[in-house]
Amino acid sequence: MTTVPAGPTDRPRRLRTTPALRRLVAEHRTHPGDLVLPMFVKEGAEQPLALGSMPGVTQHTLDSLRRAAVDAAEAGVGGVMLFGVPSVRDAVGSGATDPDGILNVGLRALVEEVGDAVVVMSDLCLDEFTDHGHCGILDAAGQVDNDTTLERYQDMALAQAETGAHMLGLSGMMDGQVGAVREALDASGHTDTSVLAYSAKYASAFYGPFREAVDSQLQGDRRTYQMDAANRREGLREATLDLVEGADVVMVKPAMSYLDVLSDVAASSPVPVAAYQVSGEYAMIEAAAAQGWIDRRGAIQESVLSIQRAGADFVLTYWATELAGWLR
Repeated sequence: MTTVPAGPTDRPRRLRTTPALRRLVAEHRTHPGDLVLPMFVKEGAEQPLALGSMPGVTQHTLDSLRRAAVDAAEAGVGGVMLFGVPSVRDAVGSGATDPDGILNVGLRALVEEVGDAVVVMSDLCLDEFTDHGHCGILDAAGQVDNDTTLERYQDMALAQAETGAHMLGLSGMMDGQVGAVREALDASGHTDTSVLAYSAKYASAFYGPFREAVDSQLQGDRRTYQMDAANRREGLREATLDLVEGADVVMVKPAMSYLDVLSDVAASSPVPVAAYQVSGEYAMIEAAAAQGWIDRRGAIQESVLSIQRAGADFVLTYWATELAGWLR
């Protein structure tokens, strides 16, 4: 008599048998409102300028910025993050605090156009506005002066708050920046303006295409203030310090190469956690898809989902509008 071997008692595959069943038991899913679109506006541009290293991404004119923001809002995207590209730079980044500077003008345009539909976020950093490309003021030895830079960040925060921006993205990685900005905002009556802290921002090779997007003037690197890629625990330390100083949201950047750090921060944070899928991550998927080596749509969706699975409540991604359209 033939004995039928006993099968496994645990069969996880039962919950994978149909698309409907897989959807029903999915632990995570992306919603359009989970996505934030980074945008670039270029002073003096007469038409949108395509970026060679980031197919599909442009430096906007004010008019095209408005149109793209409306497209994002109509797709259900949760927020937009604006970066300015000025035509003139100087040692202290004067354009960052000029009410008529390109970033502040662009922020006012976004608030006017889509401010009731999406969260308008600003990049609060000096690197786009300095002629040396660093995120702060240089001392006599050519090093970034942390505490002098904080004073410029406070002025920049007030200028951005006056535009009506809802959330300020503090990306400079200066010690004490969250506390300094929160103090300045509260003292001037901008108590409702939120602070998004770029808490664990690493000195990364994956920022390369972004340098084209903002026409970076940087010579050298930012390793004296951005974090070392070797350090995991330090990411949680930075986030904890920002929370003590009053951050409303903390962020990890880049996302995909730092999912362990993102998971650590998300496990301990009492406030929402964001992650930035940076330019190099975008460019790699676009380049591989253009060669036919990977499924573009599948890779985009999987990459964003992986960031959420690691703990991000929302994700900054250059695919935000396109991905939101697919999801809807």
